[in-house]
Amino acid sequence: MKSILIVDDEQHILELLKFNLRKEGYNTFEADSGVLALEILKHNKVDLVILDIMMSDKDGYEVLKEIRFNRDTKNLPVILLSAKSEEIDKILGLELGADDYITKPFSVKELVVRVKALLRRVESLKPEVEDKVKFGDVEVDFSKRTVKKNNQDVSLSFKEFELLKLLIENKGRVLDRDFILQRVWGYEFDGDTRTVDVHIRFLRRKLEDDEKNPRYIETVRGVGYRFNERSE
Repeated sequence: MKSILIVDDEQHILELLKFNLRKEGYNTFEADSGVLALEILKHNKVDLVILDIMMSDKDGYEVLKEIRFNRDTKNLPVILLSAKSEEIDKILGLELGADDYITKPFSVKELVVRVKALLRRVESLKPEVEDKVKFGDVEVDFSKRTVKKNNQDVSLSFKEFELLKLLIENKGRVLDRDFILQRVWGYEFDGDTRTVDVHIRFLRRKLEDDEKNPRYIETVRGVGYRFNERSE
């Protein structure tokens, strides 16, 4: 049974999500503050976090940073909840390492679908052909889900790692944005392919020496992206 941590300082939302997720067969933990959420993560096995941004003691962005900086939770899938619907807020959440972003008010059915899709991606993680690949100064270990550049650890969110994995597994092949959305996100992500562009930018920032002249992740104008065959 998968365990989901729900973090929100609105009690009715905690109860609503708890009821619907347990009805789907998930175990749940509930926290009405960021401090309590981090304490629960420290002492319990959690498979996914649903995290509200606007909280009084420690907001969701701060909690997300601590999740990503902690060695034990850095790869934990996180869905952000927020009343903020501006693009800049979504980008900030994704940049800090969130795997998904849902704005309030939200459809409980849609949230459950997104939870299932994200957990399904985690469950289906199986290295294809090789456990480790190396290209240039970057090394990726699929089985451990680790990435190193110049022998230094690189922290990737769940979606960033999945995107990199998809590109590497399809080395030399041009992948369009809709294909990437379907394979990495597992559903229509608001029909907005800019999400792919944002995550590509994050990957380049972490892996490329020159983002404007990338060595590894090539842009194919008007189509999508390709992992560069000449990278090794």
